[in-house]
Amino acid sequence: MGAGGDRMKYNVALKKSEEGYSVSVPGLPGCWSQGGTEDEALSNIGEAILEYLEVAQELLPSHGIIRSMHSPWAGLHVTLD
Repeated sequence: MGAGGDRMKYNVALKKSEEGYSVSVPGLPGCWSQGGTEDEALSNIGEAILEYLEVAQELLPSHGIIRSMHSPWAGLHVTLD
């Protein structure tokens, strides 16, 4: 995180389950989601990351403002100032 549009990249752990796919973000404890397909799970985790970071921002406002997120297939990129 930093000024000038630096981007944070989060690795995700995607696992096939009986219901579809579960996905978590090792760098964000407790941030996980699921989906019926890989695409759906990755889309859902992108939303979960944004929500996680929004809550973190409310609790720790000096850590930056969420500006944007790109497609999960381009890698999960969240811009923080």
